[in-house]
Amino acid sequence: MTDHKNPGIEDVIKEAQSYIHDKDSLALISRAANYASECHAGQFRRSGEPYVTHVINVAYILATLRVGPATICAGFLHDVLEDCGVSREELAADFTDEIAGLVEAVTKIGTLEYKGKDDPEYQAANHRKIFIAMARDVRVILIKLVDRLHNMRTLQYQSENAQKRIASETLDVYAPIAHRLGISAIKNELEDLSFYYLNREEYYRIAILVEAKKTERDAAVNSMISEISDMLRENEIPFRIFGRSKHLYSIYKKMVNKGKRFEEILDLLAIRIITNTDLSCYEILGYIHAKYKPIPGRLKDYIAVPKTNMYQSLHTTIIGHDGKIFEVQIRTEDMDAIAERGVAAHWRYKEGSKYDARAEQKEIEDKLAWFKNFAVYSEDEAGNTSASEYMATLQRDVFEANVYVMTPMGRVIDLPNGATPIDFAYRIHTDVGHTAVGAIVNDAMVPLNTQLHTGDVVQIKTMKNTGPSEDWLKFVKTNQARNKIRNYLMKKEAEAHETRVSEGEKILAEEMRKRGFDPKDYMDKKKIENILKDFRVSNYTDLMYGIAVKSISPMSVTSHLTNQKSRMSEDEALGHLLNREVQKRTSKSGLVIPGIESMKMSLSHCCMPVYGDPIKGYITKGAGVKVHRADCVNISRVKSRLIDVQWDDGDPDRLYDSDLIVMAHDRSFLLTDIVTVVSQCRVTMESVSASVNHDTLTSTIKLTVRVHDVNHLQNVLANIRKIESVFTAERASH
Repeated sequence: MTDHKNPGIEDVIKEAQSYIHDKDSLALISRAANYASECHAGQFRRSGEPYVTHVINVAYILATLRVGPATICAGFLHDVLEDCGVSREELAADFTDEIAGLVEAVTKIGTLEYKGKDDPEYQAANHRKIFIAMARDVRVILIKLVDRLHNMRTLQYQSENAQKRIASETLDVYAPIAHRLGISAIKNELEDLSFYYLNREEYYRIAILVEAKKTERDAAVNSMISEISDMLRENEIPFRIFGRSKHLYSIYKKMVNKGKRFEEILDLLAIRIITNTDLSCYEILGYIHAKYKPIPGRLKDYIAVPKTNMYQSLHTTIIGHDGKIFEVQIRTEDMDAIAERGVAAHWRYKEGSKYDARAEQKEIEDKLAWFKNFAVYSEDEAGNTSASEYMATLQRDVFEANVYVMTPMGRVIDLPNGATPIDFAYRIHTDVGHTAVGAIVNDAMVPLNTQLHTGDVVQIKTMKNTGPSEDWLKFVKTNQARNKIRNYLMKKEAEAHETRVSEGEKILAEEMRKRGFDPKDYMDKKKIENILKDFRVSNYTDLMYGIAVKSISPMSVTSHLTNQKSRMSEDEALGHLLNREVQKRTSKSGLVIPGIESMKMSLSHCCMPVYGDPIKGYITKGAGVKVHRADCVNISRVKSRLIDVQWDDGDPDRLYDSDLIVMAHDRSFLLTDIVTVVSQCRVTMESVSASVNHDTLTSTIKLTVRVHDVNHLQNVLANIRKIESVFTAERASH
């Protein structure tokens, strides 16, 4: 590991003076340094050093990143609220509200301690605070990154448990942030330091391998540098050239993730060429490819299509004359600064310009495509999801995004592996996702579940007054899209339920009027709550919903509320018209005819009604009343022999047979999956059979199940429809 000497306050001032010339700004920085020294006087670190050495280091590193005076001041002062008893109001009065706000935001991030993977929700809550703070002001996270960097440099003074805990958090949270902000210098050092404390044995093993090859590698690199330099001088192209070594953790990751041996990692021999203009970059690439053989598939043009952290460079891998393989990076001076310091380089302090935090934050969102999406998500979703869900979304949608696709206008959108046009649509805008009906990828129409690849140009076709399909949840990859779809569907379901409740109230009121009752006298919620258990529902809205969808008879509800029994005409009751109320008797099939004391009834086998279905009775000759579903095709044209019947509210344990028919694309274990799902729904299966159509490669599965009611049956069908390759699941009619 690299040793770093502790700078003094004068070193910070000297570094700041190299790009800040305003006397008032420099005086403010000096005052912040002295204020921090006074506040932290008598405080010491675990190393035995005065505590102020830490805040001086933080301020110094921030100055090397060329941040503004307020940020350097906040670096000096970032611990005074937490450790020195200074209030925010005092700090704002002594300096500025802007500086006090930055210090307060950094302090809030550190309020919770990282407890490791044993307490993921607590850990996620802390990390969510970091990201929300970053979404509001990126300067806060720059201070926090630098604070963590210096703490990692001095981690040897902590206990072994603390070392592993802090290193783990750094690798999981802080290094990815530095990477997404393009600050590779900090990201690489954080990763290597974390690697050292988390897996010291592997760290030393790779360090020894690298060191063993150092002499040979340096000789090869120096030879190649000499050859390329001569070539570029001959062609009068301005350049700087140097060799670079890959940091240890990136070597380890390639060995683990790609299963490669140390000797197989191509870019251990790496050369970087810095020039003046974009055109010179391409000229240099042309000369190199003309002289050395490039390895196919290894050319990457990040100048034309920058990475989402603003990184720009040309990458190529070539074979030298001695057979050695080199990775060559070609970029301009500005590109190199951004590659090393990322967002900090692009927004480095500009002397003479008035700083506007909101304008800078807006510019960051415009330049960093992912940051705009991240900021919007942090604002919209952070309070609506658990901390762990929020972190899972960022981990997958932001940190693991490595597929880069483009809009027709050239805007780059970063997505995780396996992402689809629907993920892309929601990344553009929520309304684009909600109204998506088709996708064009590379000028060709494709299904909405098509997996996208880096370089694809994607266009979404939309249509007003449409909405997302529940089927999209089966293939979307980003949590952002999944959450938006779920929220939309839940909202629509709630709206539909509310509409149905109103319909149920109207139907019940109309039924009461038909029977001579005033709805105002009976449709009181407290009265209705007294009869809920009779209909096996838990609340008022469920009862009204059941009436609206015809799973609960409004006639029966009216009877319960008014303590009256409905009366049938003589024809309808087969001559059994009664002019007095009769005690109803429950049939074996769980059915009653209102006003009729005794009547032979049975369920029809053609449509197999179950409790809660809208039903009608058909008067047979000699076999009593056959009860059909109201929509049964076998009674659709019958008029004269139909009679009103209703479900009895008797035995809740009664079961009803129902035949189902399932159509699916044939595959292995299809029948096993169906049987498993049916079993999980707590349904008794009476029989099952399957047949395969070899011409269409489809399967037809027939089942007979026993259920309690229509809701139980609909739940079974809904779960069967979710099984992979199933495209229909319906009740059978005979």
